Amino acid sequence: MSGMSRRGMMGGAVALAGLAACMGVGAAPVTPVLKRGINTWPWFSLTREYPAPRTDYAWPPFQEQRPVPTPTDLARLRRAGLDFLRIPIDPGPFLAGTEQEKAILFDVAGAAINDALTADLSVVVNLHANGATHYWNPERLLGSTMAPAFPAYRALVGEIAGRLGRLNSSRVVFEPVNEPGGECSSTAWRDVQMDLLTTARTAAPNLPLIATGGCGSMVSGLVALDPAPLQALGPLFFTFHFYEPYLFSHQGALWMREPVYRALNSVPWPASAGSLEQTLSAVRVRMDQDTVTSAADKRAAYEETQRVLKVYFNAQPDRLFIDRYLGMVQAWGQRNGIESARILMGEFGALRSDARYVAAAAPDRARYVEDVRRSAEAFGFPWAFWNLFDGMGMIDDTTRAFDPAITEALGLVMPRD
Repeated sequence: MSGMSRRGMMGGAVALAGLAACMGVGAAPVTPVLKRGINTWPWFSLTREYPAPRTDYAWPPFQEQRPVPTPTDLARLRRAGLDFLRIPIDPGPFLAGTEQEKAILFDVAGAAINDALTADLSVVVNLHANGATHYWNPERLLGSTMAPAFPAYRALVGEIAGRLGRLNSSRVVFEPVNEPGGECSSTAWRDVQMDLLTTARTAAPNLPLIATGGCGSMVSGLVALDPAPLQALGPLFFTFHFYEPYLFSHQGALWMREPVYRALNSVPWPASAGSLEQTLSAVRVRMDQDTVTSAADKRAAYEETQRVLKVYFNAQPDRLFIDRYLGMVQAWGQRNGIESARILMGEFGALRSDARYVAAAAPDRARYVEDVRRSAEAFGFPWAFWNLFDGMGMIDDTTRAFDPAITEALGLVMPRD
């Protein structure tokens, strides 16, 4: 990766020192105001780990062909009306690398933060463990406080918090975990989160942090969370992710474990915009094109697809469906004295149709994105769209052209170059 080799020579301390200077060391801490953001995966993801039994990564550790935002891209995002980035960072390369390699990675991450701040964008730095990695994965890192790699992960959280805290920036927030697994009211996650946030707070007394509920940061996980012990730790946001109903947002997703998603397509939004018969017909066409899956597995998948789609169309989900979910979040915040501006909808979105996925039709996707965005704003929640790039992205990976329909659905304006 050319950016890594160029910036890597600078040294992590130099970049962070310069960034601290530009942000004004000594300034009084101010909690950032987050409103409209976007996720920038895979800027610091899509890694090149070696297969087992090795536990390290090739160098540089990130795939060179992955899309990475340029300073020009960031400036265009700001002109479009966004005010912050959520930057997911895979912790694996930091944990597996040598001290010299880790210093270079910190340098590159510091330069990315600097680029965002220079573009007048606030930053949420999110440690985003990769569930597809055989070693540095969420279960080994933070399945519990007794997980084999938890001490190393906790130390990394403390180091990142310390570095971010020294910036004294009013525009940087740290989110130590992405979508923790387990049950919604898991005591294991409660203990892990308290440990990590305490570590981060010790390293950075004034750095705003982000907490979340269990079971993948779903709404049900947040409303099961008791925030009282966490709020004693100082400046704190809370976050949840929203992809409900998954039958719409993840139709065609090849990475989903459930067999219904691979052939699922033409699921409308709202449900009243189509019919069960139309969607099942499209699913059968897609299954007929599948030359890999056995006939028996196809039959089983179709029967399950038919069952869940009947539930979907009987429920007739629409904007009111979304409002009910987000209303649960608002009620949780009110019960616990947490204002809506401190509750971040950190991810939402839906797959777009392209060569890799059979996903939602463009008009349905835009209607869904607009409904979720409008609902979040009506409740006063800041949001971060998933994603800048890839099959759920807002701009094309290669041309960097904005998707006009999604740009409008997000309430943004098409930036003039």
